[in-house]
Amino acid sequence: MTKEIESYILSHSDEEGSLLAALNRDANVNLLRPRMLSGHLQGRILKMFCRMLKPKRVLEIGTYTGYATLCMAEALEKDAEIHTLEINDEMEDFIRKYVSQSPDKDKIKLYFGDAMEIIPALDESFDLVFIDADKRLYSDYYDLIFDKLPAGALILADNTLWDGKVLEPLHPADKQTAGILAFNDKIKADQRVEKVILPLRDGLTMIWKK
Repeated sequence: MTKEIESYILSHSDEEGSLLAALNRDANVNLLRPRMLSGHLQGRILKMFCRMLKPKRVLEIGTYTGYATLCMAEALEKDAEIHTLEINDEMEDFIRKYVSQSPDKDKIKLYFGDAMEIIPALDESFDLVFIDADKRLYSDYYDLIFDKLPAGALILADNTLWDGKVLEPLHPADKQTAGILAFNDKIKADQRVEKVILPLRDGLTMIWKK
């Protein structure tokens, strides 16, 4: 997608709003890897998924700035919740700064720590899961959450095209790309789900549990 096409798409889509725009600016000025946040286009798409699916419980693995969290929370009904997990506790002040300003803050449950330890302790089932964390562990996250999902639940996995590295020869030291390749192959072979990769930004895989 060219920048011109993306600009046209964004100009004909809903605006991100003042809070998300402020978060985006803050991230680009003060964080080392601002490209990691979901951004305007993906944020509106995540919100639309929540509008359509009306999930009661959402699990987000990898909060980062909280941008995607806030986008999904916008579309959740009053009695719904999003449980969001972030391993980097240095992001806590940044995340809480913006979550606290959101009119949807009561729908958001924040957890800081290792998702591999937190997820087994969550006594919840989830209608929607968004995976955007350590690429080396995507397959492990998938295995952890699968039994917590009812039939008809949707998993969204981000970065599954990984800057096109999925098509390049794998360097032995590149554990992130190896993790994405293993995950993509795992999902392709899993007959318990239907799946499709969307060429959105860095690749977004939709996985529907049968």
